[in-house]
Order: sequence, then C-alpha cells, then structure tokens
Amino acid sequence: MMLIDGKAHAARLRADIAQAVIARGAAGARAPALAVVLVGDDPASHVYVRNKIAACAEAGITSIEHRRDADLAEAELLALVESLNRDAQVDGILVQLPLPAHIDAQKVIAAISPDKDVDGFHPVNAGRLATGLDGFVPCTPLGCLRLLESTLGDLTGAEALVIGRSNIVGRPMASLLISASATVTVAHSRSRDLPGLCRRADIVVAAVGRPEMLRGSWLKPGSTVIDVGINRVAKESGTGTRLVGDVCFTEAAEVAAHITPVPGGVGPMTIACLLENTLKAASQA
Repeated sequence: MMLIDGKAHAARLRADIAQAVIARGAAGARAPALAVVLVGDDPASHVYVRNKIAACAEAGITSIEHRRDADLAEAELLALVESLNRDAQVDGILVQLPLPAHIDAQKVIAAISPDKDVDGFHPVNAGRLATGLDGFVPCTPLGCLRLLESTLGDLTGAEALVIGRSNIVGRPMASLLISASATVTVAHSRSRDLPGLCRRADIVVAAVGRPEMLRGSWLKPGSTVIDVGINRVAKESGTGTRLVGDVCFTEAAEVAAHITPVPGGVGPMTIACLLENTLKAASQA
C-alpha cells in the first residue's frame, strides 16, 4: 500500500502558485486578492478561514476579511457580496459555509459573480463543469482529481465510484472523472449493494460524511481510495476525540494499492486549489 501524501502534493502546488504570483508582480501586475466572508461563530469555520488566510499569505495572495455577527440580515450579506462583485481590486470571493440558518446559502452563492466564484459553487460554474466548459471547479474535487492523476497518471477507462452526491463534492467529482474519460458510477444513501459497487471500482472517492463507513472488505484489491470525509469521533480510551475519514483506514490499507490519510490527505489540497482558483481569477480579470 502506498500512502497518498496530500500535504506534499499541496506544498508543491502552493510553491508553484507563489512563483506565479512573483512573476505577475515582476510583470507589473498586482497580487491576486481574495475576499473572505465569515458570518457567525462556528468554531470549525473559524479554523478553516484562519488556515485559508495563512495559505494566502504564504503564496503572496492578498486576503481581505469580512467578519460579521451571526444575526447579520440576509439582505446585508447580499449587499456585501454585490459590493465585492463591483470591486475591481477583488479577484475572488469566498463566503464560508455553513451560514446561519436564517440565511439562504443558495441565494448567497448565486449572488456571487461567476467570474469571482473561486469556490466553484455558482450554478453557472456548475453548468460549465457539467458540460465540459472552462470555469471554476470546486476545490475539494479538483484536489482529489489532482491526487488521482499524480498517483495513477491517465485515468482513461478506469472504473470510478463516487460515494456521495452533494453539490460540493460528489456531483462535481463525477463530472471531473467523466471529463478524464473514466467510467463513473455515483452511489448514495439509497444505492443498493454498496459493497458490490465498491468491489468493481478501480477508484473509490468516499464523500458520504459517515465515519469509517466504507470497510476494507468492500474494496477491490489494488484499488485507489480517496477519502474526503472528516469526522470527529470519541477515542477508544473514552477521553478526547480523534479525526477519521469515511473509510476504515486500517482495513482499507490492507487491500488498496493507494489511499489518502485523514487528516493529511484531501484537506491540504482543498486549500491549495482555492489559491489556484484565485490566481486563475486574477489572470482572467
């Protein structure tokens, strides 16, 4: 079994982005700028935003924070997004999810200019991806594809199973794999015989949000497993918690040829691809 080191892949991508930002500066262009909007006090969101801002600084990308209280009115958030759309000094807009319950996240996503939608969630960018046109791709599935291609090379003809059908990971992941000429199956909570589907797959991308649901006995020997899940569970000792994926790692590692760890697999690539999308947005401006 070979561990797919997402940290190492992400470090190389971030270094490439930093060099591209330096080259932009040498050519007289300003640094790419990312506006990050954080509403409320969700602890995980604060951690994610802090990590994203730190990664921007490392790559030479300007980050502009907009923090708002949890009781922010939806209309005020939409007005903020519209002002960022009009701001020529802002290349990318990231509204950190989840938003407070009284705000319609889909309405906010749709309000972001597709040309500044570095998260890749806008319906226009989703349509571009589904139809094979160029656009912004959601960062997590883009990172997964990069890990697969760097590990396996050409994916043409590979049997790929995507477990999960969310707009953030599952659906765009399937579109990316189709564009890479893989043969793609999408499974979900209503799929019949999920273990049987897994045993056919050369590639399994698990993004179902259930801790250690996918067992090693379900896998085809020699397959490649990308574990997108990040779940916090109690330690066996009963004291404290630990992070696990959607795949039972110890079992899967005995069967798979390649597998991502949790943490240290897909997560670092997600942030690196956000930086890449921001650079792309600046280059297109």
